Amino acid sequence: MSADPAPRGRLPAAARADRRDAILDAAEALLAEAGYAQTTMAEIARRAGASKGTLNGWFGGREGLLAAVMERNADRAAIRVTKALEAGGPPRTVLTGFAEGLLGLLTGPSSVALNRAAMGTPELAALLLASGRHRIGPLVEGYLARLAGDGVLALDDAGEAFTMLYGLVIRDTQIRVLLGEPQLGPAARKRQAATAVEAFLTLYRSKTTAR
Repeated sequence: MSADPAPRGRLPAAARADRRDAILDAAEALLAEAGYAQTTMAEIARRAGASKGTLNGWFGGREGLLAAVMERNADRAAIRVTKALEAGGPPRTVLTGFAEGLLGLLTGPSSVALNRAAMGTPELAALLLASGRHRIGPLVEGYLARLAGDGVLALDDAGEAFTMLYGLVIRDTQIRVLLGEPQLGPAARKRQAATAVEAFLTLYRSKTTAR
């Protein structure tokens, strides 16, 4: 039996999801190109081929639309991190892959633009923390705790260990990019990630674990 048709004037669920993604893509691209002040609902609507009424009806305004961009990015990042951590392999390889991805994510144009927007909007700042550091952190902490349980790492507090790893990976790189320095290239990200993980393992490697 076929599904009931969507009510007149309402998009089917799949088409609505695609339309929503197109609007979020337009908002994200405009924010990265033009900055927060120039990211208007009118321009997003024009780029997405939608009406301002649709945007306001779906998102409630510019802050709501950018919040949806953050949430979508957080969902995608969480999926990538989960897959990387569950893929298996030597801890050094897994952690280095995570570190490279983290550097690319946090210094990429979209992340930089969203961070700049959040600086002047407390509600966006709170959401950025909740959907970013506070969402990814527990995933990595769980992985570190499993390594400790297996005797690979020697640590008492996985949360503290993740904070150390995060700091070793990011250093002052994100703030420098936010202030206008170019994003690290792939080779530089790889070197920085490898150095950070080596330092982390030196600090936390179990004495019974061979190099």
